[in-house]
Amino acid sequence: MSTKYELKNLATGKTTPLNAITGTIGPEALDISSLTKEQGVFTFDPGFMATASTESKITYIDGDAGMLLYRGYPVEQLAEKSSFLEVANLLINGTLPTKAELCAFQNSIMRHTMVNEQLLRFFQGFHHDAHPMAMVSAVVASMAAFYHDTTDIEDPRHREIFSHRIIAKLPTIAAAAYKHTLGQPFIYPRNDLRYCANMLNMFFAVPCEPYAIDPVAAEALDLLFILHADHEQNASTSTVRLAGSTGANPYAAISAGVSALWGPAHGGANEAVLDMLDGIGSVANIDKFLVRVKDKNDHVRLMGFGHRVYKNFDPRAKIIRGMCYRVLEKLGKTDNPLFELALKLEEIALKDDYFVSRKLYPNVDFYSGIIYSALGIPRSMFTVMFAIARTAGWVAQWQEMVSDPHMRIGRPRQLYTGPTQRDYQSIEKR
Repeated sequence: MSTKYELKNLATGKTTPLNAITGTIGPEALDISSLTKEQGVFTFDPGFMATASTESKITYIDGDAGMLLYRGYPVEQLAEKSSFLEVANLLINGTLPTKAELCAFQNSIMRHTMVNEQLLRFFQGFHHDAHPMAMVSAVVASMAAFYHDTTDIEDPRHREIFSHRIIAKLPTIAAAAYKHTLGQPFIYPRNDLRYCANMLNMFFAVPCEPYAIDPVAAEALDLLFILHADHEQNASTSTVRLAGSTGANPYAAISAGVSALWGPAHGGANEAVLDMLDGIGSVANIDKFLVRVKDKNDHVRLMGFGHRVYKNFDPRAKIIRGMCYRVLEKLGKTDNPLFELALKLEEIALKDDYFVSRKLYPNVDFYSGIIYSALGIPRSMFTVMFAIARTAGWVAQWQEMVSDPHMRIGRPRQLYTGPTQRDYQSIEKR
């Protein structure tokens, strides 16, 4: 650590040295922890766009270069060569597991897939048309009541049990929420199936006939989960960390993350893509739609293009694009009007100077919604699928935070713009 900067108060002339903290890669961060004490001021950064809220060794993003690293490994390499559970193990433990370590991790996950029967009855309290994210968030929070005896966050073994348990049970909870909306019987997990194949079976199997799991569908889900596993200090991850910093039960912290992810500006973006395609209606309407997008006075937005962090291209989108085409071709969906519309919109937008000059390229949400829809997963479940994948990252981030001996409760400050002090008046004088 070396002092490279100083802040000078122009009114008083007082200067405060600011230490520049250097990470392994990426911009330096100025340590402003003493600024309020020294100068009597806060920093103002709406949306925390220039604030490093924590130090982390898990995920790194370079938006300008289109780079995403999990523990130093490019997501492209992991998507090509790895599996979701191997990536989850990597995120949590910091290194790629050996064959024996991965086998032990996978076995532990599969042994935790069952959900307590009393938890399953919890779903009966929801109306059939309740949003699946509301059900998932509530049931995950209720797990705190079932597993309170093994959630001592100071105990490393308890932290490990929690990590395996939540990654294992979230697909089971998600499938139960889906079956509840359909009025179908719940399908129990099968420990002889791989993670994503097991989830597909719980989603689509019924007791009255056999269900054949399509290996391409399972592979597509595994890829999607890898690409969504973690993404630095996004809104939901920051929520998990902030809730967890209080020492709260970790299931409650994950439930808070699920709720944060629900927002259409975060995890709900892929659902918005298909809503946009429905609004366009047909290939014949694309040109008229894009004219509206370019009109500053029109509030129509091109969903699934561009990204708040990636200013060039989303590296995940390049990977998922190929899988999108493969899934559509394998499942015979290429002649579906909705998918034809999506692919034509992509083609036109990528040739339009307006979007190219603004670096508005298709992002991961554009393709993930198309894949989920092709697999038969309804739009109301899209964000739930995102939550299943992101749980690996949430767990890793929570583990990193609570194992830090210097962990402190999160406490953002504010710029107060309300009334100054005033005296209470009796109701007769108001």
